[in-house]
Amino acid sequence: MVADFFQLRTHRTTLKTEVIAGCTTFLTMAYIILVNPDILASTGMDKSALIAVTCLVTGIVTIATGLLANAPIAMAPGMGLNAFFAYTLVLNKQFSWQTALGAVFLSGLFFLILTLLGLRKKIAETIPPSLVGAISVGIGLFITFIGLQKLGIVVGSQATMVTAAPLNTTILIGLAGLVVMIVLEMKRIPGALLIGVAVSTLLATVFGKIEPPQKLLEWNLDISAIAFQLDWGQACTWGMISSVFTLAFIDLFDSIGTLLAVAPAAGLVDENGKIQKLDRLLTIDAAATMFGALFGTSTTTSYIESAAGIEQGGRTGLTSVVTGLLFLLSMVFVPLVGIVPGYATAPALIMVGLFMMKQIREIDFSNLEHGLPAFIIMVMIAMCYSISTGLAFGFIAYTLIQILTGKLLRIKPTMWIITILSVLYFYV
Repeated sequence: MVADFFQLRTHRTTLKTEVIAGCTTFLTMAYIILVNPDILASTGMDKSALIAVTCLVTGIVTIATGLLANAPIAMAPGMGLNAFFAYTLVLNKQFSWQTALGAVFLSGLFFLILTLLGLRKKIAETIPPSLVGAISVGIGLFITFIGLQKLGIVVGSQATMVTAAPLNTTILIGLAGLVVMIVLEMKRIPGALLIGVAVSTLLATVFGKIEPPQKLLEWNLDISAIAFQLDWGQACTWGMISSVFTLAFIDLFDSIGTLLAVAPAAGLVDENGKIQKLDRLLTIDAAATMFGALFGTSTTTSYIESAAGIEQGGRTGLTSVVTGLLFLLSMVFVPLVGIVPGYATAPALIMVGLFMMKQIREIDFSNLEHGLPAFIIMVMIAMCYSISTGLAFGFIAYTLIQILTGKLLRIKPTMWIITILSVLYFYV
């Protein structure tokens, strides 16, 4: 029954291989159970509820991907997108987290409409690869900076704005976890980030920095503190339009970039080099974002960590189903996850930032027509502590360079729209 439903023989795989692949994907991306709640909790959202919701949403949408698309792709609240939610929308722009959840839902709805109209792929093709790469790199720098702050190694300074802090016990504990992550990643051991966080948490317990949980399991989970708390009224105001657009834009390239990266190895590419089931996967991605917002988490997207399971032989949706079930089972460990301190999860943010830096190879800095806007995006995202601000600066710079170099006719209509929205972003 299972073999026939997922067409295991057609995809030249076995039940055992798919289960192992699903477990591998889970171990590789399980760090989000710790990191996503830690980031979103900075907005005032209930952390225990966030842990449960992260597991719930990731589990359900990943299982849905496996059942509806029969693809070994996992989906979860996206890194970078959760940072934009917490640090730009809530902490920087001073919107409530309820309003921010409304913006996430609207961005998912906008995405769904674009996908159903067939416009999502056209928008992706409009933006030069160098700028797409710069978005990933810029967010990587931003996440790394946040990680260094949470670790406590980078602090504020009146003289230089930021400076390095003196080493203390908590910083050393976090650095120990970072070393573990680096060594395990170099050895290609699944779950490297999760193991590193566990090591730091264990050290923190040994040195008396945190108290062991009173219980390991929690069966009576309550997510009412954040579920179905969206503020529709504020999310639909003019001031939120640019934020909705930015969320949708980042998710666009996050999901398509992931699918382009993993599709060949997963056998999802046809003889013409096109990704099979792309529209279906993008539709699920958009619906997953709306579903996640309803339950209280930031934008949900396809995860590049799916490549780990694919490398282990995962070729069908059964891999995703196994991964999703493991996330659902993780919900009962909320008390254990809740004691993990911020300086223990901070190294995982630094490592994620490192992974996102790989896209810098897509940028041709020898060609200033593309290199300069890309550079502006990367620098301004990190320096302004705002993803949307960095994108707006970069898109405006790209269009201005095209105009000044006499290449006005090369600017596609979609790029004009993006540039106009970027100008409106600063006006608003």
